[in-house]
Amino acid sequence: MSLQGAAGTEELIFYVNGRKILEKNADPEQMLLSYLRKRLHLTGTKYGCGGGGCGACTVMISTYEPASKKIRHYSANACLLPICSLYGAAVTTVEGVGSTKTRVHPVQERLAKCHGSQCGFCTPGMVMSIYTLLRNHPEPTSEQMIAALAGNLCRCTGYRPILDACKTFCKESVCCQRKANGKCCLDQEDDLFDKEEKVSTRLFSTDEFQPLDPTQELIFPPELMRMAENQPKRTLFFHGERMTWISPVSLDELLDLKAAHPKAPLVVGNTSVGLTLGAACSLSLVKDILTNAISEYPEEKTKVFRAVLQQLRTLGGEQIRNVASLGGNIISRKSTSDLNPILAASNCMLNLASRGGKRQIPLSDIFADGVGNNTITPEEILVSVYIPHSRKGEYVSAFRQAPRRENALPITNAGMRVLFEEGTDSIKDLSIFYGGAVLTTICAKQTCWTLIGRHWNEQMLDEACQLILKEIALPGSASSEKVDYKKTLVVSFFYRFFLEVLQSLRTMDPCRYPGIPMEYRSVLQDFKTKIPQSIQIYQDIEPSQSPQDPVGRPIMHQSGIKHATGEAVYIDDLPSVDGELFLAVVTSSRAHAKIVSIDTSEALKGPGVFDIITAHDVPATNEFYYSDGPEIVFARNKVICVGQIVCAVVADSDIHAKQAAAKVKIEYEVLEPVILTIEEAIKHSSFFEPKRKLEHGNVDQAFETVDNIIEGEIHIGGQEHFYMETQSVLAVPIGEDKEMDVYVSTQHPAIIQEMVAASLGVPANRIMCHVKRVGGAFGGKLLKAGLLASVAAVAANKTSRAVRLILSRGDDMLITGGRHPFIGKYKVGFMNDGRIRAVDAKYYINGGCTPDDSVLVAEVSLLKMDNAYKIPNLRCWAYACKTNLPSNTAFRGFGFPQSALVTETWITGVADKTGLSPEKIREINMYKENEQTHFKQKLDPQNLIRCWNECMEKSAYYSRKTAVNEFNKQNYWKKKGIAIVPMKFPFGLGTRYLSQAAALVHIYTDGSVLLTHGGIEMGQGIHTKMIQVASRELNIPMSCIHFCETSTTTVPNACASAGSAGTDVNGMAVKDACQTLLKRLQPIINKNPKGTWNDWIKEAFERSVSLSATGYFRGYNENMDWEKGEGQPFTYFLYGAACSEVEINCLTGDHKNLRTDIVMDIGYSINPAVDIGQIEGAFVQGIGLYTMEELKYSPEGVLYTRGPDQYKIPAVCDIPEQFSVSLLSSSQNPYAIYASKGIGEAGLFLGSSVFFALRDAVTSVRNERGLKKTFALNSPLTAEQIRASCADDFTEMMKNNESASSTPRAISV
Repeated sequence: MSLQGAAGTEELIFYVNGRKILEKNADPEQMLLSYLRKRLHLTGTKYGCGGGGCGACTVMISTYEPASKKIRHYSANACLLPICSLYGAAVTTVEGVGSTKTRVHPVQERLAKCHGSQCGFCTPGMVMSIYTLLRNHPEPTSEQMIAALAGNLCRCTGYRPILDACKTFCKESVCCQRKANGKCCLDQEDDLFDKEEKVSTRLFSTDEFQPLDPTQELIFPPELMRMAENQPKRTLFFHGERMTWISPVSLDELLDLKAAHPKAPLVVGNTSVGLTLGAACSLSLVKDILTNAISEYPEEKTKVFRAVLQQLRTLGGEQIRNVASLGGNIISRKSTSDLNPILAASNCMLNLASRGGKRQIPLSDIFADGVGNNTITPEEILVSVYIPHSRKGEYVSAFRQAPRRENALPITNAGMRVLFEEGTDSIKDLSIFYGGAVLTTICAKQTCWTLIGRHWNEQMLDEACQLILKEIALPGSASSEKVDYKKTLVVSFFYRFFLEVLQSLRTMDPCRYPGIPMEYRSVLQDFKTKIPQSIQIYQDIEPSQSPQDPVGRPIMHQSGIKHATGEAVYIDDLPSVDGELFLAVVTSSRAHAKIVSIDTSEALKGPGVFDIITAHDVPATNEFYYSDGPEIVFARNKVICVGQIVCAVVADSDIHAKQAAAKVKIEYEVLEPVILTIEEAIKHSSFFEPKRKLEHGNVDQAFETVDNIIEGEIHIGGQEHFYMETQSVLAVPIGEDKEMDVYVSTQHPAIIQEMVAASLGVPANRIMCHVKRVGGAFGGKLLKAGLLASVAAVAANKTSRAVRLILSRGDDMLITGGRHPFIGKYKVGFMNDGRIRAVDAKYYINGGCTPDDSVLVAEVSLLKMDNAYKIPNLRCWAYACKTNLPSNTAFRGFGFPQSALVTETWITGVADKTGLSPEKIREINMYKENEQTHFKQKLDPQNLIRCWNECMEKSAYYSRKTAVNEFNKQNYWKKKGIAIVPMKFPFGLGTRYLSQAAALVHIYTDGSVLLTHGGIEMGQGIHTKMIQVASRELNIPMSCIHFCETSTTTVPNACASAGSAGTDVNGMAVKDACQTLLKRLQPIINKNPKGTWNDWIKEAFERSVSLSATGYFRGYNENMDWEKGEGQPFTYFLYGAACSEVEINCLTGDHKNLRTDIVMDIGYSINPAVDIGQIEGAFVQGIGLYTMEELKYSPEGVLYTRGPDQYKIPAVCDIPEQFSVSLLSSSQNPYAIYASKGIGEAGLFLGSSVFFALRDAVTSVRNERGLKKTFALNSPLTAEQIRASCADDFTEMMKNNESASSTPRAISV
């Protein structure tokens, strides 16, 4: 509350990790996250989104309740907790759980040893969620475990290894029991594997885990108990710069304050009473109370409780439910509240109090249109909520549909209740409430009145649907494009309620009420999240391999333990430099405009503001010309996209910098045209040069001889990288010779060095760029990181101070661009037997406002478009469109995930047309023997065929396909689908100099080895693999070898860690350096063969043998001639196949991933644990790309989806329930280090097997309903699209109910 002149400020007392904190100047605006990181220097707790959506900042809060003498532990998001709310609480962070200096806690140890961390940025949050659960339940069930992780996102691992670590704590055995004889698949290895091959399915061994000992945890501080027990309660005041926080002790005092300051918001603590629930109860507490009530009361009394509980299960993540209050959820009246519709429909009452006395009103009143005394006045507060028992003959249900099943705000939700006249099916009372549809919860009042007295039958249903659609008029602009979808859900929910009640009436009196047909019943069950069963199969090492040689073993990530203890340092964890300034960027709010003026006067007056940096402050280069058009540091005279950096504010804290940045006023003059979509770019012919074309065979002639031709187009949406660590730079001027240290989260230190040097106008040898590790990148930390580093460096240069630039998640998503949106248009000619003879295709990619890598992405999409198929005659064009969106850039897969999806789409189109199954069409057209690609490169597809056959076999494809068809016959509203997709992924960067690499190896006189190379660790385990390589080459244990950081001072001119090539090329360089050293040591070893490594090193030093060597790899000999349309742009091919099975709910469009089997040929794996982790992580990112992740822009080009609240990446609930990955055995690759293959990107496309399984399910719906055979599905295939494709009476109603919808609020680009 904002209050002036109240009592003096208190001392805030709380504990962190057992240490007492006394804060004399607690600022009410300060959140716990910044306090932990900046004030207490506890940097293990990470900033991931700042909105409670990702779980990276999870901590455990413990409080003592003197009344019950109980200590409560709960997890919470530190980014949402004001420190003033923590008076008397104990906070535990990841540092307090365990560390390498004291003792590593079993949670940390198991997460690391099960390979549950890759980049490691989300790991401390995962540790805290699991740790808190174990503090409350030392032997949790798998349901509790999966619920505990619902609020934590991970972008690297695909969650499987994290869940493996969790399973080791669960009490029930988590075995699959999917074999007929009830034995686990792991014990029954006979039918999974050939006898000759030695394969392994264990990536870690549980016997080395230390046991969980609950007695060893930190105790609750006795002083806080004494404070709670003995101290007389008194009001607390905390004054900040802009607001005052008051914690009153009694309800009376609160009412006085509310009377004096009606506008001040209320922030909630904890209270609780019976089944009148205190308004301040946390949602977790409500959940526990309801669960208990359900077990105590007879079933017919608890129907309301059950419905409310169902909504609570998926509301937010555990961290949000632990802190959010019941009252807050109601009073905020948000349309997205999942509780309000069901509470309103159930006739819940609100107990209010104010100075004027108490009163009780029905909760539904606060959503009534009426004003006057039935709504809450500003002086009133909500004290408690009364939830009634249900009665005999009363049925209550709640529904929701969201972009993701857990931890996601709903698209639409509903609460419905019907009461029948005793012993009949005629309606006595009906209430229907919807949320998510318009600005607040709405009631279908007219409908309910009209239907009273009707019988519960089909006739009533038809009438009800028409009435509801009339009454719930969704404004066309209500919420983007989803209007039709929301309307469909509104009636689909009612229909589902209709079915539920019919079924319940049958249990009451089966003779009178027949219930619903068998094939309708499955739709009454919602999809539940289960802990997945998984299996990983890889080839064991040869028995002859030396036990010390680590290559081929599943070795833990070198930083795994440090990730889990929070000791791994990322850019923003570096301690602050003396006099350091924080930078906040000011970005363009127009997509295409002239900058008329920039007014910084207000901003410069702000507290703590030091200076403002614009294009005029750049000493040298502000525009970089790498290709057709400039990459721009600061906008100079005009802006070309929303989110372009115009200027930047430097101040003494990040808060002050951001406050000032908001005060910079920029005046624009709009320029035409504003081009956002590919269609608009085509209309204005706005392209980046060159356009590319590949032609092979005689296309026109082939089209004349084929039996059949199909034409079509598919749209593929973009994708945000969503690396967990946002773009981060720390620029530190050294103070002499214009030297500068630049610490930056990037995949390409050399380009950072080059761009910073150019923009400062100094030689590159003055700029030292350092990277220890990167918290995820996926292609998003190449060129953009360079531009941001230049922004920070220019500011550091101007102010002569260190400058820290850490983008907020919202800014990061706004500024950086991601995967290219893509339109593929195709014409395909084929024979009736399924042979494809000719393809003519055009690809358009949305490049954004600057060239970046767009032309390269277009080229790759052409070179890789054939996927696994031999196409005799083909013509293909690719265009990179120039638009007014933030420039799109490299992203794992680099054009292949888009063009291969187009190819697989026309493959299924051909299948539909010929009446053959998609897998038959795939087999007929697959590369068969040694052949040439469409650009005349030779290829041997035998491993492609092996992967395909093995995937067919391991997934039991045909028997499961039969089972799917059987299921679909017996279920009308739920359908299953299954699909198997092959993959050929060419490896290569197209030109030799892009794959050169270097390494530097030092041996010190004590025998220890320091290794460095040009590769960047961003989660893919490259340093771990390089140490494995050095260990094999030098024949010493891995423990003797250390890797410090990647830096431009040790390895110059390194190429980017991109294109799956990191291990390939740096491995060769490390090997070269080690062999050089060994050659020098050889004479010494020969002389004293029985000596130890240390003896030899000592001797070598005494003989003046150099113990330092560089290693070098020239790169792969790759080339492509675009004039001729031929070349050898790739060095080798990876192969794979994936089979996925899904189930869809035709009423809502929701789906569940049931099972995925992947077989991959990755050569000989250097580290199976790391490699399988890469495949699974990429696959889950692919599921995101093809089924969930949707970017939305306003018609003016402003990005709406700016954080995990609006943009949904896969969570724990999205991975397949059965997930198996096997590496193709005895595969060799002569071109790369130790016969391995580079596998970072390939797995992503396999996510499309889920897309095609969904398509298969939708096809069976459409066939059953007699809808037309051809239909187009775009990517991402969201619930909205699935629902629209499953046309039925309810979607038909939309067509007849065309409301005048205004201009769309959001566009997909």
